[in-house]
Amino acid sequence: MSRLANPAAPADAIPVVDPRLLVREQGLSGYLSEFGRKMKAGDLGSIPVVVGLIVIWAIFQSLNSNFLSPENLSNIAITMVATGMIAVGIIFVLLLGEIDLSVGSVSGVSGAIVAVLAVTHGVNEWLAILAAVAGGALIGAIHGFFFARIGAPAFAVTLSGLLFWSGAMLQILGSNGTINLDPDGVVGQLTTYYFSDVAAGYGLAALATAVYFLATFFDNRRRAAAGVPSRPLSEILLRTGLLAVFTFGPAIVFNQYKGLPLAVVLFVVALVGTDFLLRRTTFGRNVFALGGSVEASRRAGINVNAIRIAVFSISGTFAAIGGLFWASKIAAANQSAGAGDLLMNVIAAAVIGGTSLFGGRGRTWNALLGVMVITSIQYGLALEGIATPIQYMITGAVLLATVVIDSVTRKTQKTAGRA
Repeated sequence: MSRLANPAAPADAIPVVDPRLLVREQGLSGYLSEFGRKMKAGDLGSIPVVVGLIVIWAIFQSLNSNFLSPENLSNIAITMVATGMIAVGIIFVLLLGEIDLSVGSVSGVSGAIVAVLAVTHGVNEWLAILAAVAGGALIGAIHGFFFARIGAPAFAVTLSGLLFWSGAMLQILGSNGTINLDPDGVVGQLTTYYFSDVAAGYGLAALATAVYFLATFFDNRRRAAAGVPSRPLSEILLRTGLLAVFTFGPAIVFNQYKGLPLAVVLFVVALVGTDFLLRRTTFGRNVFALGGSVEASRRAGINVNAIRIAVFSISGTFAAIGGLFWASKIAAANQSAGAGDLLMNVIAAAVIGGTSLFGGRGRTWNALLGVMVITSIQYGLALEGIATPIQYMITGAVLLATVVIDSVTRKTQKTAGRA
């Protein structure tokens, strides 16, 4: 701050400069030094996950040349959407430093509600879907109420929910236990519909890239006009180019098989929307604040109970949405929905993707990275004919390694004074 901005400042006062501005002014060398500082401080970000995913793909491709084929990659992308959707909701809960063990059962209830209403009772399918998603939101809010208002531990509340809603699902499905869905219906096409025109995939990739560039460019202009740090045009172009690689690459792969899957489009839309909610809104900032310190958030005037209830409601909503995708994948609602390794995979996807179990750190995009790792391992092992017990063991080992990395990272950051 200059003396003109603050006449009371002493003549020899050292001006305060945002360190981010210094990094950007130094160009590439500045970013390299900042990268090294983050590594020493244990701020690894998504680097371990990305490196791990590359290694996983390289190993399985060397074992089976069909692993990275357009067909297999498209199947992986579609399969991961159901787990990924549920993981998005779990991330909100993990940001509070809490856990929701009921999401698997809630996803099963969602599929059962849609099947019974649409197939058994002939209700309009859109209304049935709305009822299922609203039911998931209500269930989550109920869990949040007992946790926030009553003070019961989230672990105990959602464990009770896991049992209760599993029983509710069985009750809704009735004695038959399985209700087949119309493969040509709305739910049926969630995982079977493809945009076969190549223009769809390339057009969406071009739109995403252009929107990112324009949003970043004009945001930087506003920041520069306000006198706050902003990125140089060269950095914006570099980031846009990298984004283009990650958008046009999948589009090329999808167009070599059946086209752009509808499920992937809906998943990306959910990720973009929830990322905006967390990073660009007051609600999102309150979630992060609450995950950092409950007492500090309360003293800052944040309605802690309301945020907690809302977060668990969001978790229930995405559990219900994920349940619809699972029902679409098997074209039915049955008693096994939401059971098995689903809950394990959901939590593993969120944590492996980079969301901290200790709260306060994570992004919804972590769900994409984590579920890609989980699903890639499952498909790779399946191609090699590895038995299910071994798949569980390998997935558990990967999850343990991720938790260990997260714990070590926190200790390193505390040592460096960053946490």
